[in-house]
Amino acid sequence: MPFGAQVADDGVTRFRLWAPGARDVGLELGGSFATRSMPMAAGGDGWFEASTAVAPAGTRYAFRIDGKVVVPDPASRANPDDVHGPSMVIDPHAYEWQDGDWRGRPWAHAVIYELHVGSFTREGTFAGVIAHLDYLVDLGITAMELMPVAAFPGMRNWGYDGVLPFAPDATYGTPDDLKRLVDGAHARGLMVLLDVVYNHFGPDGNYLHAYAPAFFNAAHDTPWGAAINFDGPHSRTVRDFFIHNALYWLVEFHADGLRLDAVDAIADDSRPNILTELTETVRRQMPPERNVHLVVENDRNDTRHLERDAALRPQAASAQWNDDVHHALHALITGEADGYYADYADQPLAHLGRGLAEGFIQQRDWSGFRNHYRGAPSAHLTPLAFINFLQNHDQVGNRAFGERITAIAPADAVRAAVACVLLAPSPPLLFMGEEFAASTPFLFFCNFGPELAAAVTHGRREAFARFARFADPALRERIPDPNAASTFAASHLNWDEIGQADHRAWLDFYRRCLDVRREHLMPRLAAMQGGTGRHRVIGKAVLAVDWTLGDSAQWTLRANFSADAADVDDAPPDQIVFACIDCEPVSERLPPWGVRVTLAPAGIRLASA
Repeated sequence: MPFGAQVADDGVTRFRLWAPGARDVGLELGGSFATRSMPMAAGGDGWFEASTAVAPAGTRYAFRIDGKVVVPDPASRANPDDVHGPSMVIDPHAYEWQDGDWRGRPWAHAVIYELHVGSFTREGTFAGVIAHLDYLVDLGITAMELMPVAAFPGMRNWGYDGVLPFAPDATYGTPDDLKRLVDGAHARGLMVLLDVVYNHFGPDGNYLHAYAPAFFNAAHDTPWGAAINFDGPHSRTVRDFFIHNALYWLVEFHADGLRLDAVDAIADDSRPNILTELTETVRRQMPPERNVHLVVENDRNDTRHLERDAALRPQAASAQWNDDVHHALHALITGEADGYYADYADQPLAHLGRGLAEGFIQQRDWSGFRNHYRGAPSAHLTPLAFINFLQNHDQVGNRAFGERITAIAPADAVRAAVACVLLAPSPPLLFMGEEFAASTPFLFFCNFGPELAAAVTHGRREAFARFARFADPALRERIPDPNAASTFAASHLNWDEIGQADHRAWLDFYRRCLDVRREHLMPRLAAMQGGTGRHRVIGKAVLAVDWTLGDSAQWTLRANFSADAADVDDAPPDQIVFACIDCEPVSERLPPWGVRVTLAPAGIRLASA
């Protein structure tokens, strides 16, 4: 890795810093050694370098810029004293991996569980997550997705305010603790996906402006501040920084994939753009025997990063989070029509059918919420290119009071929605705790210094002023303060709830659906083509979706989203019904909120939708 501190086999540690805005840079060493300073030699193109035999693994170090400000290493592998403190030299080869036979899992196996390390358990650590790995396997999860773990300011944060992209946050544990978590997951057959943020740096603890202003491009902007320079002068080094970061998590931490946050907010007018270069580099450099998966979040509903080759292998990203399906489901079962839900509230059932059958709902369609046309045709893509969910950190945590779906929608409607997500071909994603209907909210929380904290709290509350429900300033003042320790504490899962009958019933329901998926659907997905999904609405409230699976079998879903029984005009023969949620398998009527899925082997055609 060309950045940061590198320990060589001979015991010499090489330090490198790209500081094109600095005149001179000094290396500050501390820790258990007597504090010492040494100059760094200036190389070409803004690089400074120094090597020493008195800085082994465990040594604290920092860089002094122009004899004044002292900054941590932007490529620090560990920052034990938070992001304003010195970095620590890490020997990445010291950890002894136990997963030598692990090659990952095919994307067709993906059942994803998103979690926030700090609030998933009371411990709030990587070790705390390890204690629940067997639980995730028993649930039917095959991929654990960690919200960003890169070092952020303070003791608590969602992770999207990270400023040291290579350093696992010290509140969660050491780099070796994260490696132990990955090792433990692999030993149980679980993939590990890491959420990474390449569209901005957080507002607190980012020192790059002091010595590398070329890291940012004033010609662009983002919703979160200065845009990263991916296309201006000196952008080659910046691009390399993030490409190496992606490779770092995949190689040094054996991660099975990355979820790239909000790629639509990455400003880059160059060709190829950074996302294309990054994904192509990862595909080229990862060994062919490894299953490595790249997932994008992209509000534009752009399909260019989701295309497959003739063998159905991803050319760039494996999949995209499909907000469209979430929005349609949410509007359908809650009746909410504020904000972006307005685009789906007119015909939520029909919209949902299109999303399940074709991927995106808005495919060059008008978005009234955004006031422009949005999306690209997506029906030609395999359903494996779209990750569906009923909840995730955004859709829960960006609500004023962090309510989960079971707090705002009828339980019967939620169950029907869950079945549609878990029993459709697209990979499903669960958000931590949803499987047992956790009563705890997931609130927006952070831990900034006083001045920034006040601005964030005010901005958070004022952001809801445009919603009719929060027109009253007094109600907005009740929105939890993101910086309060109590807000973070309230967001921790209460694992004791699983012992309660109603929460246990939800857990059993999720397991039942995932058992069906594992036994009947998952083995038939790998060769599934696009363009085979068909959907329609029967009567006023029944959704009908059919798919042709990878082995040419026919898979059907019928879901009644009403409190009344409803006729289904294409009841399948009883011998091909294998799962039924709250209904009689062979009946031509679905009970209120009933969902039925069927499988017809190749050669047996069900009634076309």
